[in-house]
Amino acid sequence: MVHIVGAGCGAPDLITLRGKKYLEEADVVIYAGSLVNPELLAFTKENCEIHDSAKMTLEEVVAVIENAEKNGKTTVRLHTGDPSLYGAIGEQMREFEKRGFAYDITPGVSAFAGAAASLGAEYTLPDVTQSLIITRVAGRTGVPEKERLRFLAAHGTSLALYLSTGLLKEVTEELLSAGLAPSTPAAIVYKATWQEEKIFRCTVETLEETADKNRITKTALIVVGDFLQSAFSRSRLYAPDFETEFRKVKK
Repeated sequence: MVHIVGAGCGAPDLITLRGKKYLEEADVVIYAGSLVNPELLAFTKENCEIHDSAKMTLEEVVAVIENAEKNGKTTVRLHTGDPSLYGAIGEQMREFEKRGFAYDITPGVSAFAGAAASLGAEYTLPDVTQSLIITRVAGRTGVPEKERLRFLAAHGTSLALYLSTGLLKEVTEELLSAGLAPSTPAAIVYKATWQEEKIFRCTVETLEETADKNRITKTALIVVGDFLQSAFSRSRLYAPDFETEFRKVKK
């Protein structure tokens, strides 16, 4: 059996109870290198076989799992955050299915959620925006043309940018091309929820300068949008004159 487990965004106690249970039971753990907090490996049993996938190809990962399956062992494939976001699990599951391996997926707390918690922010504020776009800027790996950052940012929604910290010049150019004002609020959240976490609030025009000044080159989430400001309307959901199935308006 293969358990694909989301490790969460950093703090070891943010892994789910199910994920922790699978780690404790695993015979083999393949974890996503420096992206996963190594403190999580302390949950494994003494004789657990541990591999760092940062040094492995897909073929090598599958070979380790294939050997475990042949010997009746349980494997945990430990991914950072939530495995459904930039976890490259699709190609792994395809290989598992070819070989008839049973597998399941345990979700995890993604960096966009951890960063919002650390910032004390809500992405979906009344009269500001009701949408969050999770994406990345094109780098060594491209993105579909229709998903270029300038097109997505033009919607004016909250943005969470993964895998883009080393490309902030390009990020800034794309955001400005989308029509965002240079003064649009932004933040760089380095290692959200880790002990090493650092938060740098800035604007679209100062993103690259802020990262350079603080020597942030990777392992950070970029968030952009007016949700980072303090001005917003009260939610209608809890307004005294807003009637719901569970709460009637008091006359």
